[in-house]
Amino acid sequence: MLILLPPSETKSDGGEGSPLDLEKLSLPGLNPLRQKLADALVELADDVDASSKALGLGPTQTGEIERNLALWSSPTAPALDRYTGVLYDALNARMFTKAGRARAAARLWIGSALFGAVRAYDPVPSYRLSGGSTLPGFGTLRSHWKPELSDALAAEADGLVVDLRSGTYQQHGPVPGAVTATVLTEKPDGSRSVVSHFNKHHKGLLARALTLTTAEPKDVRSLARVASKAGLRVEVASPTELIVLTE
Repeated sequence: MLILLPPSETKSDGGEGSPLDLEKLSLPGLNPLRQKLADALVELADDVDASSKALGLGPTQTGEIERNLALWSSPTAPALDRYTGVLYDALNARMFTKAGRARAAARLWIGSALFGAVRAYDPVPSYRLSGGSTLPGFGTLRSHWKPELSDALAAEADGLVVDLRSGTYQQHGPVPGAVTATVLTEKPDGSRSVVSHFNKHHKGLLARALTLTTAEPKDVRSLARVASKAGLRVEVASPTELIVLTE
């Protein structure tokens, strides 16, 4: 099973790993594009105004530009430690046992505007680049990633793929046949609506359940059984969609 997580805008600082070395990342076939994007991001960081515009940053977020400027020299950290926020809080990877970390290493991938996708423990620096950003002279990130990332991920998928990325990152590298998850809230009258605020939290809980299970789900129904055993309320909407219900 391959589980694809979205990245996060927020990232932890520091790290104990040596500076970025693309050869240490998974999917080495993506390295030429990674190199081009990383160099362009560092060059852009020399111009604060241009960086702010391209990255959609406000006047209090210039520290994000400094991160990009130090992209090739700052320390790295495992991807699961680098990405932060609501989904990663719910995933709670820091509490994984040794066996849990082994399953995370085998199953978890994280989408990235800069790197395409990385494995859970690939060493990455702190940076700022969103999936919807457009770097000067590059066009959309989707136009660069889609021709390469889909094939790269498909080659890694030996079995079921669960795609928990947001729509933007799914478009960077669609995986045909992947199971997606939709989080809905159910009101007392039985009506349902799409969850926005707690969407990431529940996807993080689902990702944790799927990462730590000793089972090897082969389809959406077996995914639902794993999620239910973990205390989540789920329904199968189709062979490629799992509904997660919350109140």
